[in-house]
Amino acid sequence: MKFAVLDFETTGNQSADEIIQVGLAIIEEDGTISKVYGSYVNPGIEIPPFITGLTGITNEDVAGAPALEEMMMELVPLLDDVVLVGHNVAFDFNFLQNALDRCGYLPFSGRIMDTLDLLKICFPSLTSYQLGMVTGHFGLQHDRPHQADSDALATAYVLLKCLDELNSLPLITLQRLAELFADEDSDLGWYFDGLCQEKEREPAQDLNSHTFYRQLALKVEDWTEMAPPRDDVDDNPLKGVEFKEYLGEIEKRLRDIMPHYEEREPQTIMFGAVMNALDQDKHLLIEAGTGTGKSLGYLIPSIYQSVKQDQKVMVSTHTINLQEQLRERDIPLLTQVVPFPFKAAVFKGRQHYLCLRKFEHKINRRDFINPKEDTITAAQMIVWLAQTESGDDEELSLGGRAGDFWETVSSDSDSCLGRSCPWFRKCYYHRAKHEAGIADVVITNHSKLFTDVKAGHQLLPSYERLVIDEAHHLEDVAGKHLGLHMKYFTVVHTLTRLYKDSRSGQLPALRQLLHSSAFERAGEWIAVIDRMSEDLVDVKEHWDKLSEMLFGLLPERSDAAPGDGGQYTLRLQPGKKPKEWETLAAIENQIFVKVGEIVRKGEKMLAEYKEEQDDYGSDSLITDLGGLLKDLSSERENLRFFMTLNDETVVYWMEASGQFRSKSLQLYAVPVDVSKQLKELFFDKKKSVILTSATLSVDKSFQYMIDNLGLQEDQDSGRLVTVLLPSPFRYRDQALLVIPRDFPSVKGSVGDARFVETLARSLADAAIATHGRMLVLFTSYRMLRQVYEPLKEALSLSDIAVIGQGVDSGSRTKLIRRFTDSSASVLLGTSSFWEGVDIPGEALTCLAIVRLPFQPPNHPLVEAKSELLQRQKKNPFMKLSVPQAVIRFKQGFGRLVRTANDRGIVIVYDTRVIESYYGKYFLYSLPGPKMEHMQTDQMVPRISEWLHQDGVS
Repeated sequence: MKFAVLDFETTGNQSADEIIQVGLAIIEEDGTISKVYGSYVNPGIEIPPFITGLTGITNEDVAGAPALEEMMMELVPLLDDVVLVGHNVAFDFNFLQNALDRCGYLPFSGRIMDTLDLLKICFPSLTSYQLGMVTGHFGLQHDRPHQADSDALATAYVLLKCLDELNSLPLITLQRLAELFADEDSDLGWYFDGLCQEKEREPAQDLNSHTFYRQLALKVEDWTEMAPPRDDVDDNPLKGVEFKEYLGEIEKRLRDIMPHYEEREPQTIMFGAVMNALDQDKHLLIEAGTGTGKSLGYLIPSIYQSVKQDQKVMVSTHTINLQEQLRERDIPLLTQVVPFPFKAAVFKGRQHYLCLRKFEHKINRRDFINPKEDTITAAQMIVWLAQTESGDDEELSLGGRAGDFWETVSSDSDSCLGRSCPWFRKCYYHRAKHEAGIADVVITNHSKLFTDVKAGHQLLPSYERLVIDEAHHLEDVAGKHLGLHMKYFTVVHTLTRLYKDSRSGQLPALRQLLHSSAFERAGEWIAVIDRMSEDLVDVKEHWDKLSEMLFGLLPERSDAAPGDGGQYTLRLQPGKKPKEWETLAAIENQIFVKVGEIVRKGEKMLAEYKEEQDDYGSDSLITDLGGLLKDLSSERENLRFFMTLNDETVVYWMEASGQFRSKSLQLYAVPVDVSKQLKELFFDKKKSVILTSATLSVDKSFQYMIDNLGLQEDQDSGRLVTVLLPSPFRYRDQALLVIPRDFPSVKGSVGDARFVETLARSLADAAIATHGRMLVLFTSYRMLRQVYEPLKEALSLSDIAVIGQGVDSGSRTKLIRRFTDSSASVLLGTSSFWEGVDIPGEALTCLAIVRLPFQPPNHPLVEAKSELLQRQKKNPFMKLSVPQAVIRFKQGFGRLVRTANDRGIVIVYDTRVIESYYGKYFLYSLPGPKMEHMQTDQMVPRISEWLHQDGVS
């Protein structure tokens, strides 16, 4: 079998565009690359500038090149009897067929394979399948990306990598892949089939490398075999060992592994503070800035406490990112340096784990909604099962509509068969739960913490001591979980999974089963299913109509980015219902009644059916149906609670984005003040709660957090300790903060012409002085858009690119990657860029803050909290708006200095920091950079001078 790997560069991606370069790599049957052919092609037209920008191919390059016909005379003989391969092969195949046709050749009729599909299947955990990223990841040669011969050769290496991987898979996995593609009439099916035949001829394979069960190969043994970490040790390894001694041993081992390891004073203080709180049953608020090493600061004492006292410590993070960082980086390090075996387990929300029963059911029945995409996703997951130890969706790279596929196979409590499931001992969720049960330290997230509280503590193992990292998000998460948050698609997914059309959905599946069954009541139940199906179609129509009418009430917000979830926002108040509310409530009532009937009929039928049958195949279908009916029932209750609008302690609002309109509708009903609930649920119940983050204090005081989290009583009784750690960095040498004191001010979220012009000019001058390594943070998307074009114009001659969130396409992660990879660019971002963005080193030299990050005062939650403070005779601006903005400001400032060697400039264009009575809170809350204010025109010379001081202040 010979492969020909083809790549074209073209003047565009429409079929009428011309080829400007071809690359072809031939792979022989023995897996060697025997020939690489490359040639420019004269397109007979000018090459568009953006194509030259992308590929580096100029009009001069192709001027003397062969015409299409000449090139095809050399290319066509090379395509004889080969399997044609490309990275996103449809693109190149399309151009090839067109060229063959134009030059009078017969169309190519051989087999075709796409390395994009193969990569997804063979390496389901790669974060990106873009050719440049893939070759970088595998360390493959790829000298000139976007040049056809280099791309063809790189793709050939990628293909060989995939074929190697396929050869190493267990036979049963290959057989499942062949089976999956068999009906697809695809060349992948043909290839997998051939591979299976080859592998079947080989001698017996290593059967110990995987667990084989129900025609799938799994990487892991039964979780019931998993023993506790110190099962074979009689004595407690910490018996008679003081914390100081234990810490000394760990630091000694750290020095052995990491020659550059040095004790950091703030981290040492943190070890002591966390240990004392855990040991003396106190609560602790501890602010630990960047570079403190805060994860080890709480993990090392937590391990000591849990092992010594044989009591679990729970650790909770806000983001999955941090959870992954603890799993990938910190825990493996601690496993090396802690002088005895211990176990730290990551335990996420249930929907993150694959349900093997549902997955088996789905692939056996080929229950695919988008056949081509779903087949690839299913193939990815079959291979992934032979690699994963956790079954956690974070490991999978699911693009496009694969997220919908995941929702149908993820674990959930309502459709779990528990011990009666044939997959029970292999189940990933129960594995994670068991692991958390035997672990010393369990790492979860804020969301799961609250889901557990709402479920009466049935989900997490019991714990008395809790560490909350990224604690400045706790209040926000508590509100969402202790209140209600409902999306348009939540309801639609439930409805369509029950019944989408006569062929897809769980009800049609049951109908089909009954149709071919011998049950005497089958006819009766089929009639029930038909009535339910009609009712579900009605409910979907009512829900669409209600969502559209609710969306119609929403005004657009001035400071939001397009596609920003809350671009349209409206608060609804119990005493001031919109005049259309009665009409809306009538539609909701129809939904309420109809859903009630559907659930009643459905549950009655399922109960009758269960009495008469006992086979596992339909058992899982019945369980899933029961689960969906439960979901539908709780969505009905939630919608009723929202539409009733009568609880004065709750703030109700709606959000949507302009792009997806009523399809992006989200309904919220959140308690205005969660402090009382947090106090009752956590601070009164638990022996010790440790809250940490880089931003907890405002002007060196923790009062804002104490008030909002319900810690005042513990503060008064001496049960709460607060610690503000000194910074490990030399901020006076590492950061210069500059304020142009004569800068024009701005009212609202839109700048006038003078402001925009002055800002664009100043940013351009600063960007040139700092060689473009600059991040600009806006509080309003409209202002970002106003500045984008003039800034681009001002920098057009200096080779500095401008990247704008929402203007340039791509997710936050992609934009940051573009910024980090390019040698000189300015990145403009709004709200989501203020925190969690990590750009260490040279890539970021200058951070510009355009306005102080006050939340829009008209956001429903801010408004309701302000009203509550007013009723308590407190000043909402000083008690809420300023502290929130200061914490955000500190988060923004924290983007600049990420390591002990970073140096950089912060420019604050908002003169309120020096002119207003509250400005000092912002500046005093920072960790001590050098601060200077001056005229705008003196700023760039001062920046250049400071940057060239070689770090000497």
